[in-house]
Amino acid sequence: MAARRANELRPVRITRGYTGSAYGSVLIEAGRTKVLCTVSLTKEVPPFLRGKGEGWVTAEYGMLPGSTRERNQRKAGDGRSQEIQRLIGRSLRAVVDRKLLGENTLWIDCDVLEADGGTRTASITGAYVALHDALTRMKAEGLIAKWPLTSQVAAVSVGIVDGKSLLDLDYALDVRAEVDMNIVRTSRGQFVEVQGTGEHGTFSERQLAALLKLAERGIDQLFRMQRRALAGGRR
Repeated sequence: MAARRANELRPVRITRGYTGSAYGSVLIEAGRTKVLCTVSLTKEVPPFLRGKGEGWVTAEYGMLPGSTRERNQRKAGDGRSQEIQRLIGRSLRAVVDRKLLGENTLWIDCDVLEADGGTRTASITGAYVALHDALTRMKAEGLIAKWPLTSQVAAVSVGIVDGKSLLDLDYALDVRAEVDMNIVRTSRGQFVEVQGTGEHGTFSERQLAALLKLAERGIDQLFRMQRRALAGGRR
């Protein structure tokens, strides 16, 4: 396989309707990374929202045992998974007008089937499409009256490897990265989250600006892929 350009995403595929039980279901593939994103509905809200006339969007994330080369032990509530699922939940809530949900909770489950880097960013990008489908079904069933999504949201990783800025790091690149970042942005041009770490060194303001620009280019491509997936049929 030919090497990717520095500003090129891995091949991305979004398959809607991957399972039949959930309100929304998407398999997203980014290179060898594969994440199943499902959205389920419960007609209640957490105690802190009861009686306030608004809904909630929350997420859970996990890696299946066979998602990595060496068996990934099942973990209940480990710190990394909690961090990632909170990020997914924040990212999706950023584009939902919860006052239009009624007192309903949407549970977004992101299960990693195969991990080769970028599982959290793929989860966010795929979960948006699954959420869109879930809300479409809720509207058709009369559970919501108005459309609650305010924009798209997607995410991508960027990093500096061997002194070069690269888009969408797979695992082999991620472990070598001097700088590693995950960027979440809406289609209105607003950032939800910028996670950046100097893994094996520091980075300058100029390098930060270059990485943000690279991420925005990748996220704009992901927005187009989301729209194409939603315009097409389901599995």
